Amino acid sequence: MNRPGWRTNDSGGLITETHFGRTLTCFAERPRNIGAMLCATAARHSDGDAVIDGRRRLSYAELLRRAEGMVVAMHRVGLARGDRVGIWSGNRWEAIAAVVACLRAEFVAVPLGHRLQTDEVDYMLNDSGAKALIVDDVLAARVPGKRRLPDLRHVFPLTDKGVHKTFAADAASEPGPPPVGNEETLAFLMYTSGTTGRPKGAMITHFNLAHSVLHYIRGMRLSDKLERTLLAVPFTHITGLVAQILTMFACAGAIVVQREFKADAAVRLLRDERVTHAVMVPAMYNLMLRSGGLEAAPLPCFRIGAYGGAPMPPALTEEIHRRLPGLELMNAYGSTETTSPATLLPAADAVRRRDSVGLPMHCAEIFVCDEEGRELPPGSVGELRIGGPMVVPGYWNLPEVNRDTFGDGSWRSGDIGRIDADGYVEVLDRSKDMINRAGYKVYSAEVEGLLVQHPEVAEAAVVARPCPVLGERVHAFVTVTSDQPTARELTHFVAARIADYKVPETFTLQAEPLPRNANGKIVKSSLRARALAEIPESVR
Repeated sequence: MNRPGWRTNDSGGLITETHFGRTLTCFAERPRNIGAMLCATAARHSDGDAVIDGRRRLSYAELLRRAEGMVVAMHRVGLARGDRVGIWSGNRWEAIAAVVACLRAEFVAVPLGHRLQTDEVDYMLNDSGAKALIVDDVLAARVPGKRRLPDLRHVFPLTDKGVHKTFAADAASEPGPPPVGNEETLAFLMYTSGTTGRPKGAMITHFNLAHSVLHYIRGMRLSDKLERTLLAVPFTHITGLVAQILTMFACAGAIVVQREFKADAAVRLLRDERVTHAVMVPAMYNLMLRSGGLEAAPLPCFRIGAYGGAPMPPALTEEIHRRLPGLELMNAYGSTETTSPATLLPAADAVRRRDSVGLPMHCAEIFVCDEEGRELPPGSVGELRIGGPMVVPGYWNLPEVNRDTFGDGSWRSGDIGRIDADGYVEVLDRSKDMINRAGYKVYSAEVEGLLVQHPEVAEAAVVARPCPVLGERVHAFVTVTSDQPTARELTHFVAARIADYKVPETFTLQAEPLPRNANGKIVKSSLRARALAEIPESVR
């Protein structure tokens, strides 16, 4: 079916190819290897800014030189092409250099969010079979021991004074030849939680990355050597990694690092570093507007303000347009499995089509299906399925899940939506049990599974509690077997085992069982209504 979308506005250079057993619409001209793409950028723009992190400014030549030192050190200890290398860190220039090193050496990078707890990192490193871990020094003490990680052979800490001495000793190494790996080989394993509560490693190839980078460049009309992005979201998320870091590498742009998002500091960076581009969650824009910093800091260079991960409230959209009239506000919809993005809402439609997440990208195929997988006509409501060269080939070591989730060549998103006759995609609801806390995805099954491990908890159900700033917060309904535990004790119990943004912020403790339907399943719709009713109207 010929579906409307971005291709109707820019159809040049699209061809049909077969990859991963799928027939796909592809860009004829594209990078075949992301590491080689970076080397080409460094060759033509060697003195240009690549990464700005506080007082530290790295040109493309310096960034590549630092990465080459890491490559030499890791080769020296026996790491080889295809080995998995974890990168557990917050936003910092050394972590970006580690990403570059993995691309240069054709290791498979495994980005790990700095807010993950030891047990979560333990699972991801074991599942991926990582042989090495590059870790922020503040996290080094939390690295699981060798008994828990039999495959992990080397740990390289990063420090505030620079990279680990093992890397720094080789910082002046001569660059090696550009990588030449096949475009279908893995570049990253990025772990994404699912409704089962077990993280799954999305296998992201150079082929996927090349198409996503080109989607961003074309969709946002990014210019060569002129763009500067504010990296405020974690680089370990698909947005930070692809929409910002790799896309800037493709167009010789600069990455302005914010290690921890603070609204006033973000406004200063936007102004002082002449930032042209950012991709953030709506809560970040909201906090910047509330900070008051915009009144004292006009932002003439800030041209593209993309957002995703959560809906943008209409009032916030209108306020952004009033305060930043030169900003093109774009909604991007995608996921780790689609290497983001799958759709993009043009700035001209930000108000007129505010309920839409936009049009399918140039190479994307998005359609709506019923429960039996049959495609539905325009305007029908059903599950959104997404195909295209940016969709990953599957999950690491999960063949049965892959058959169910990617079996027909498209990805079953679990999102409920519709597509109108003009091709605009509307997401009506997310997967039932997913909570979106300021862009961080929290799957209730994972949190519930931890809560019921407490000896005084009989059952638990986790739902979203609406929040005007963060969008949603995590609320837990817990049936306890005695007067203990308290909400505080449960908070500490969960916080020691999962990332802080997944920890319930409020609890309803009760002695009676949770509501269930005739099939014995917990009725979360009634619990969501209860959670909403418990919020005072003044703060809704």
